[in-house]
Amino acid sequence: MRKIKTLKKNYEFKYVLSKGTYYRGKYITVYVKGNNDSKNVIGIAINTKLGKAVKRNHAKRLVRENFRLLKDKISQGYNIVFLLNKNVEINKLEFFDIQKDMINLFNKANLFEKGKI
Repeated sequence: MRKIKTLKKNYEFKYVLSKGTYYRGKYITVYVKGNNDSKNVIGIAINTKLGKAVKRNHAKRLVRENFRLLKDKISQGYNIVFLLNKNVEINKLEFFDIQKDMINLFNKANLFEKGKI
């Protein structure tokens, strides 16, 4: 199984958050910035005030899995940062809610390749 490339350094997150365009959904906010690579690179950030580590890691796994299912339909060459919204109750977060939100946000950002969705 191939791993998804991720942003790891603080300056990488800051660059995408400051220079990228954002799209806000009900559960997540997506920041998108083009890169010079032929692959998409993602970053996931969740505020510590939303819950303890177990709940935050569960939310990250949900976002990562939804992205994995959609990554073949998305155009390549972007840095994408996912932020969980403040008003989300992390205990009630569902897989399909994130999936619907992610599809809507990627449609707004025109990230889907034509004919793939």
